[in-house]
Amino acid sequence: MPSIRFNRNRVKLNRLLGIRARLALLAVILVAPLMLERARSLETARTRQIALASEEFFNIARQSADMQREVIMSVETVLKSTAYVRASASGVSRSCDMLRASLPTTLPWIRTLMIAGRDGRIQCSTNNQYVGLDFSERPYFRGAQETRDFVFSDYLLSKPTHMPIVMAAYPVAAITGEPDAVMLASVNLEWMSKIMSNLGGRPGITAVLIDSEGTVLAAPTDRTELIGRPLDSVPLLSAVAETAMSSDKPSDTVSFTAADGSKRAINFTRIADTGSRLIVSIDETRVTAAIDRDIRNAYLQAGLVCLIVLLGALIAAEKLIVKPVNMLAATAKRFGLGQWSARVATKNLPSEFVPLAKSFNAMAAKLGQRERELIAANDRLTVMASIDMLSGLANRRGFQNHIDVEWARALQTGAELSLLMIDVDHFKLYNDTYGHPEGDACLSRLGETLAQIAQATDAFAGRYGGEEFCLLIPGIDARQAFEIGEQIRYAVLELNLPHATSAYRCVTVSVGVASARPNDALATTDLIEAADAALYAAKHHGRNTVIAHGLVDSARETTGVARAG
Repeated sequence: MPSIRFNRNRVKLNRLLGIRARLALLAVILVAPLMLERARSLETARTRQIALASEEFFNIARQSADMQREVIMSVETVLKSTAYVRASASGVSRSCDMLRASLPTTLPWIRTLMIAGRDGRIQCSTNNQYVGLDFSERPYFRGAQETRDFVFSDYLLSKPTHMPIVMAAYPVAAITGEPDAVMLASVNLEWMSKIMSNLGGRPGITAVLIDSEGTVLAAPTDRTELIGRPLDSVPLLSAVAETAMSSDKPSDTVSFTAADGSKRAINFTRIADTGSRLIVSIDETRVTAAIDRDIRNAYLQAGLVCLIVLLGALIAAEKLIVKPVNMLAATAKRFGLGQWSARVATKNLPSEFVPLAKSFNAMAAKLGQRERELIAANDRLTVMASIDMLSGLANRRGFQNHIDVEWARALQTGAELSLLMIDVDHFKLYNDTYGHPEGDACLSRLGETLAQIAQATDAFAGRYGGEEFCLLIPGIDARQAFEIGEQIRYAVLELNLPHATSAYRCVTVSVGVASARPNDALATTDLIEAADAALYAAKHHGRNTVIAHGLVDSARETTGVARAG
């Protein structure tokens, strides 16, 4: 019963998966990897663009922090200058006159310069509203007296005007060494906000400058309503308020997911010598949306441009450029394959290509002559030192020299190079059965056969070692090399050399085939190893067979070694 039920289910499945469904499924299988790969590449580009955008915004944030620091340094410099004036002048009145004259008009971010006595009361000011006010309870005033150094305050409201400001203080005691007056300056927060204008108006970007207590001192012009508010009340920044204020690092970055589900990256940079920090928040969700649109537009534009260029090239340049170049390339290929008489016919070329063709023909004539001389010299050396005496073929050294020459030539011309490794099956048993003299005679007969095939196919035959032979064939592809391998196998069978211990009752050979288009990523050893691996596979497939290197065809461009047949 279970068997009957299984057969029924299988029939139903076959009916469901008819030819249309199977073709549709095949199409999905073929297209899905391409779509997944495209999605992966887009995601990679998206991630890279987000990283670049974050880096750009954070660089802008660091520049803004540096500019804020320059403002503070300019205030510090002015206060130190006025402190020197106060220390060197005699009397408050003269100091006051010099103070009013020293207020720089080029530093509009300084609202007011003041001299406060050691009791905290304002003795002199460039704004008379401050004269007589008591600042002794202000933390920045006490801090300057205690540290005898420059102090920059937190957010506060001006006593006479109730406008938001920050104060800077520098004690004259830092110069004289004795308790004395303190130089004060009120800083215009509007100018500090103007410095951050390059961080405003950007979708998904929030930027604020906070004091040591977390109060917003400055913000871009489109977010000035945040000034004076504590950081923990600012949307999307409250989550990092404690981290930003407690960190002692000069600069740090924090990533988190906000309550609304958006991914955010926060960068906070400390303003040197102050408790202030510049905080920039990036909403990756909004930034990503713009980047995604840019990626889509870029692909569409690239496709359109490519289409226009291709059409223009096909229509406008087919006869004027493509055909002449193809003619030159075809002649160069023939020349590279050893056809030394190949020349470019100038009568069919446009006049612009005629000088190039003549130069090529002259160069080809010289190279052909030199190549023939080189081949003749190499042939003489090969005859002297690279011949196997038993088979009459090249020995392993001669083969290695020849494959190096052919590899270099194919690397220049872009032609393919094929290698066949041939091994006599069960040759040890042959020697054990018939004796070594008969074994040598067998190898000699095989050498003669390979020499004939090599002559007919413009190939180079050699004895690689022992009972192993090789055939190097330039200028043919993997399929043609495979056919020649079969030709060798049949030729050995036709010799009908008896081999009692072989399953075929005669001498047989196994052939491994490999083809490659040489490039800088490959070496001759790769081709030899591929052919040797194919020969090893032929041995394990029952011998008396031809097997090509088992790489899929799609690996042709990446590995350079292709499967035959």
